[in-house]
Amino acid sequence: MIPITRPFLPPRAEFEALLDEVWERRWLTNNGPLVHRLETALGASIGAPHLRCVSSGTMALQLAVRALALDGEVVTTPFSYVATTSALVWEGCTPVFADIEANTLTIDPASVDAAITPRTSAIVATHVFGSPCDVDALEAIGRARGLPVVYDAAQAFGTTVGGRSVLTFGDVSTCSFHATKVFHTIEGGAVISPDEQIVEAVERLRNFGHVGYTTFDGLGINAKVSEVHAAMGLCVLTHLDRLLARRREIADRYRAGLAGLVDEGRVRPQHHRSGATVNHAYVPYLFEDHARREKVHAALVAHDVHPRRYFSPGLNELDYVKPVALEVADDVAARVLCLPTYHDLTDAEVERVVAVVVGAHRR
Repeated sequence: MIPITRPFLPPRAEFEALLDEVWERRWLTNNGPLVHRLETALGASIGAPHLRCVSSGTMALQLAVRALALDGEVVTTPFSYVATTSALVWEGCTPVFADIEANTLTIDPASVDAAITPRTSAIVATHVFGSPCDVDALEAIGRARGLPVVYDAAQAFGTTVGGRSVLTFGDVSTCSFHATKVFHTIEGGAVISPDEQIVEAVERLRNFGHVGYTTFDGLGINAKVSEVHAAMGLCVLTHLDRLLARRREIADRYRAGLAGLVDEGRVRPQHHRSGATVNHAYVPYLFEDHARREKVHAALVAHDVHPRRYFSPGLNELDYVKPVALEVADDVAARVLCLPTYHDLTDAEVERVVAVVVGAHRR
C-alpha cells in the first residue's frame, strides 16, 4: 500500500536518549526543560524569538484568536483544512469567505479587500499545501484597514519567502506539529508573533491563565505540551533539512513524470510565488474536471495507492457557516487531488503512482 503520507520517526536511540532525561527528572509536563529547549531551537531555526509551543495547531489558532481579542467577522479562506474555520467558530467569530487564486490556491487579496466590512476584526489566511500567500499584499491590506493579519501556517514549516521563514510574517502565525506534518511532535503546534506581548498572552492562555503559582490573569485553558512530545520534536528537527530535500526530490519526480499531461492541459500543478522556497508538504494536482479527478482517484485506489481530495468540499459548505458560492474555490475543490508524499516514499513508488495517473488519462 502507498498511503497519502507516513510520519517520520527518528532513530530510536536518539529519542530514547531524551526519554532517559525525562525518566531521570520525572518532569513530564507543565513547561518542562525539553519544552523550553524545543521552543529555543525552533525559534533559532526560523528566526523568531517569540514562539510558544501548544498542544495542537487548532489550539494554536484558537489561542491566537483569544490573544488578539478577535470578535465579529473574520475574512478567511474556504480552501484549507476544517480547523481553520472551526477554530474561528469555536471562539465565537463569524467566518467570511474570500475567494482564492486559481494558480497558487491561496487566498486572493482582492477578494479579501472586497469582503471587509465595519464588522471585520481580522484576516486569517492559510499558506496552502505549504505554499505561501501573497504576504505583501495581505499585510498592506491589514495596515490600510487597521486589521491584524493571522496566518494559518499549519502546513508551512520549512517554507521561506525571500530567504525568510514564512512563519515570521503577519501579526501572528500558527503552526501544526501533527504527526502528518513535515516537522512534528506527534501532536502539537506553535504560536509565533513579532509582538512579545501576544506571545506572553499565549503563555498565560495555554496554562489556565497562570502568572504565578496562585495568581491568575484572565481565562485560560490547558494547551501545554508534554516533555515526551518535545523530545520527539527535538529529534525530528535535527533531520529536517534531509526531510525537506527528499520531499523536493519527490515533487520534482512527479513533475517530470506528469509533464506530458501538463503540456496537454490535462493536469496542472500548484504554482508557487516567485522568491518562495516551498516545503512540499503536499503534492497537489488539478485535473481538467471533476469526473476526471474521480476517475484518477478510483484508479489509484484500485492499485492500492491512497491519495486525498484535499480540500474537497470547500469550507464554505460546512453546515455551521453561512453558505456562499465562490467561483474559483468551488472549481478547485472539485478538481484537486493530492498525491502521496513522505520521506521514505521510493522513486519506484513515485513512478508507480505516475503510471496509474497517466494510464487513467489514456483509457
